[in-house]
Amino acid sequence: MSALSRLGFIREVTLLRDRIASFDVYPFSIPAVRHLRSLKLNPAVTFLVGENGTGKSTLMEAIAVAAGLNAEGGSQNFRFSARGTESELHLFLRLVRNLRRPRDSFFLRAESFFNVATYLDELALDDSRAYDSYGGQSLHEKSHGESLLTLLGHRFGRDALYLLDEPEAGLSALGQLSLLAAMNDLVVDKGCQFLIATHSPIVLAYPAATIYMLSAEGICEVAYEETEHYSLTRDFLNNRDRYLRQLFTTGPA
Repeated sequence: MSALSRLGFIREVTLLRDRIASFDVYPFSIPAVRHLRSLKLNPAVTFLVGENGTGKSTLMEAIAVAAGLNAEGGSQNFRFSARGTESELHLFLRLVRNLRRPRDSFFLRAESFFNVATYLDELALDDSRAYDSYGGQSLHEKSHGESLLTLLGHRFGRDALYLLDEPEAGLSALGQLSLLAAMNDLVVDKGCQFLIATHSPIVLAYPAATIYMLSAEGICEVAYEETEHYSLTRDFLNNRDRYLRQLFTTGPA
């Protein structure tokens, strides 16, 4: 792999703070956005983690739209809107790009992946070849987890930018390990770059990745072992009975 192919495609995301009229309104009132100045992206894999409501999906969506992708997911050629509820945050982001440009890009969003599959079916009504890059059949004919693995095996290729919002949804633990293996092939052998929002300590374990924690205090870089996803899962597995006694006010029937 050449030195250029190791750079990634986006090296930094900058918030244009001087253009924002007020940080007291959504989405700028979200602490992770309110305190954001710039976010340096790993040329291979960058993770966004945090509790629900901390702004992971909002930030992922904004970066995807700023990169020219559909807010609800898909490739750059997907142009549909089932909800039309995206925020205006993308208008205030600047993506600092490297000289290297991606041959392809894709935004996977767990909560709206059904709409992506439906849009693909609509395209296939006019041209059945629309399924060629998706395993040759409708994604609605597969489970959610199977659909994701189909994307990894058939749709995702080299020199591409991939944004994944909660890709672990629908995947078993074994499926998440398959996701890690596929990611590694795409990063190491095919020069791809990933930005991923996740709750999974398995997915989060990808080696040498950059991890940003979003919280009520803002956004900061953390080590894998410093994430609650890792520490809470480890502690629960090591002390299951103690956790269950604390959680349950009455014993099982």
